[in-house]
Amino acid sequence: MLFDKKGGHNTGRTLDIALEEAVKRGIGYIVVASTSGATGVVAAERFADSGIQLIVVAHNTGFKAEGEWQMDPERKAKIEELGGTVYRGTMVLRGLGTAIKKKGGGSPEELVANTLRMFGQGMKVCVEMAAMAADAGLVPFGDVICVAGTAKGADTCAIIMANSSNNFFDIKVREILARPGRF
Repeated sequence: MLFDKKGGHNTGRTLDIALEEAVKRGIGYIVVASTSGATGVVAAERFADSGIQLIVVAHNTGFKAEGEWQMDPERKAKIEELGGTVYRGTMVLRGLGTAIKKKGGGSPEELVANTLRMFGQGMKVCVEMAAMAADAGLVPFGDVICVAGTAKGADTCAIIMANSSNNFFDIKVREILARPGRF
């Protein structure tokens, strides 16, 4: 699916594609990016009783402001109540590389992130989440479906063979299921 426009108005259709393909292909895990928890709640509601394991990946504490976490606690509780797992941890392509950039340097993380952004912001996030969820032991080292967006909501969905961040280049984008046609 190529969406005409990027953005959150594609969230429902993107999540539907993720669920349909997970069921059809026997993929038991869907990993969804959610900063505030809004997209995570929509995913949890849509995937409830599907038998699919939902992993919602949030920004790390301090991403925007020191000591603060951006996810709404009520949304986190709702995701978990519906059977999803919320994960927050260091972003593989941001953490230390961002600290180096703030001091005037460049980093390999930034180079990889910018290369993945050539396929859209959502694809960068999908690949990054596959590593983060594998690092945390929340998904198998194998095929998962990852859902992310360009800004708010979801407009990108891909089947990704997850692996740990220390084996980042063994991660494979198997198939792009949905993304913006222009970004």
